[in-house]
Formats: sequence, structure tokens, C-alpha cells
Amino acid sequence: MIFQTLDDKNECVGIYVGGKLYFESSPTDLTQTWKYTGSLKDKDIEYAWLYAQGRSLEQAAPDEILPELVKAQRRFSAYMKSFRIAKINMREHCIFDLVPADFLKQFCEIKNKITEHVLENYEKPENYEHLDGVQRLLYKIKYQNLNINNEGCKNLFYRTRDREKIKNLLDSHCHVDYNLFGTVTGRLTTNPESLPILTMRQDYRKIIKPCNDYFLSLDYNGAEVRTFLGLSGMQQPGSDIHQWNVDNIFKGKIDRDIAKTVFFAWLYNPESKTLEGDLYDRKKLLTEWYKDGKINTPFKRSIRVVEQKAFNYLLQSTTADIVLEKAVAIDQLLENKKSFISHIVHDEIVIDLADEEKNLTPTIKQEFAKTRYGEYLVNLHAGKNYFDLKELKL
Repeated sequence: MIFQTLDDKNECVGIYVGGKLYFESSPTDLTQTWKYTGSLKDKDIEYAWLYAQGRSLEQAAPDEILPELVKAQRRFSAYMKSFRIAKINMREHCIFDLVPADFLKQFCEIKNKITEHVLENYEKPENYEHLDGVQRLLYKIKYQNLNINNEGCKNLFYRTRDREKIKNLLDSHCHVDYNLFGTVTGRLTTNPESLPILTMRQDYRKIIKPCNDYFLSLDYNGAEVRTFLGLSGMQQPGSDIHQWNVDNIFKGKIDRDIAKTVFFAWLYNPESKTLEGDLYDRKKLLTEWYKDGKINTPFKRSIRVVEQKAFNYLLQSTTADIVLEKAVAIDQLLENKKSFISHIVHDEIVIDLADEEKNLTPTIKQEFAKTRYGEYLVNLHAGKNYFDLKELKL
């Protein structure tokens, strides 16, 4: 049975189904809706938004429903504007307490029609389960407030321009709202109503503090290089990947920094033949994964791309999905714990770690390291803010 939730917050439990609104008990055979919200615990529910690959209601609506939807959205926007003018924080209120019930029924019925249309006319993505797991995690992150303050950040206020930017960050949204479909490769972007965690200057990260006791940062040593090796069927080196390249490709003739520069200059230049060989064979991987103008990744993404960019897309997309897959696994590991995933930045996962749970660190590290392409070497850092992170040796 198709239904819609009335709000996307955990504590705001309201359902529209069969022309009625339910706030306590509701029908049990609810199976399909537009998008995941925190009040939905049933893993068997189908989400049309995932079928539609992140398209908006307006983009997914059939032509005959579009005028009705646009009219309803304008009215909804007017409500939201009035709430902003009244300085009502919608993260602290349930929308069904503020919007007339008749309008909610009308809007939800339109969403039901669009949901039905999408589920009947779009193919279920091959990576649906992966996307579903990730959307649930990103939802959790969205409704976690970051601890943002200027304590210990005096040095950031010396210059007028920095002072203004920091003030804007301190006064802005104190949460991270990711866009699951912001790029074709699967790398996350952030929505406008979000702290710009992916693009903010590194030293500005000092204003981000843990809600518990520490930030624990995990990222991969040479993530995309290791993905290249993994896709090639090779065993993962247990040491630094760039030193491994020095020893195995450059035969120790150049130092690590130069080797790293030369390697990446070759890796991201499809015209370069400098390092093509048995260890790193781009042509072989493209033959396997690039067909008919599309990269079809191991995570079942199908990305239309010109051949010159195809290899980069393969590595970027596969690595992004490896990180997201491990983030979902770590989130499950931390279920019912005080510690939680604070945010994700490219191939880095940041845990807000409680001191009494620091014994979980080796387990978290091991979970992150174990990928479908072997055990990636993990860099581990910790600190009292997101800028001053010190390396941990475990």
C-alpha cells in the first residue's frame, strides 16, 4: 500500500494513507512511499526516490499531475517562508502541527500519485540496497547537530575577511545535509541548507568540536591507487602504497614524493603511457568495465562518460562507494553506542567518539580496512577538534 510520512524527523510520527492521516496506530501493510524518513523502521519499504535516482517530485511527476503539484508546492513554500519569517526552527517542530490537515492530505495524495507513477515506470536500480543503506545513514547525519563554537580559535579572528567567514559559519546551519545524488560517480555533495563541510577551508575546521570526547578520523592510504590494484585482481600491499610504487615500479631510483607526483600525473592523464605495464594496466580495466560509452562499476552504477574520462570515473566512483559501504557497516557497528559517525569527507569517515568507548577504535579501524578489494591500509587520526588531529598508531 502506498503511503506518505508527514514529516521527515524521527520524533514526528504521522502517516497519510488511504485518504486519512494517522498519528498513533496506522495500517500495517505499508509498502511503498516517496522517500525514507526516520520514523520508518521497516526495511521492506520501497522508496520511489531511489528508483528515480534522486529526481525531485517535479522532475518525476507525469505531465497530467504537474500543474497540481506546482500549485501545491507554491502553497507549501509559502508556509515555509512564513515559518522562517516567524523564526520557527523546523528542526524542532513537526510540520503537521503547523500546516492545515486538509493541505497535508492534498499534498500527500499528489505524492502518492507520483510515487505510483515512478514505481510503475522506472526500473529498480541494480544498486538499490546499497543506496538504501546509504540514504538511511545520511538521514542520521542530517539530524545530528554538530558542536560548532569558536573556543580555542582566536587565531582565526585576526584578519577581517577570516573573521567574517568564521562568523557566517558559526551563525549558519550546524548540521551536514548530504546529497546522495549530487554527482554521477556517487561522491557526496552537500545541499544548500548544510554546513559546507566538503569545501570549507581546512583551518576553519577548528570550530567543529566533538559532541562526545574526541574525533576519530579514518581514511585510506592511497585510496584510488588501491582501488586500481583491487580491480586488477592484485593483493593489497600492507605498507604505504607510494613507497610500494617506489620499490616495485621505480625500482628505488626516485624518492617517495617524486614517485607520487609522477604516478598521479600518469594516472589522471589518459594520453600518458609512462607507467603502463603489468602492475597498472588501464587499458585492461577499461576493456572490462567500459562498454557502449558507459562505465558499469562493481557497485552497479552505470555512468555515461567519454572515453577520456572513463578510467577516472571508474576509480572515483568505485572508491566513493567503497567508503560509503564501509560507513554503513561502521554505523551498524556503533548501533546503540554513544559514539557515532559525525561526517564523511571524500574517503574520510569521522567518528564522534566517547572516551568510554575508545576501546572500539581497533574494531572500527579493522572494519574500515576490510573492503571487497582486500585490506586497505588505514590512516588513523584523533583530536579535540576537526583541524588539530594527531596520528594514532595502532
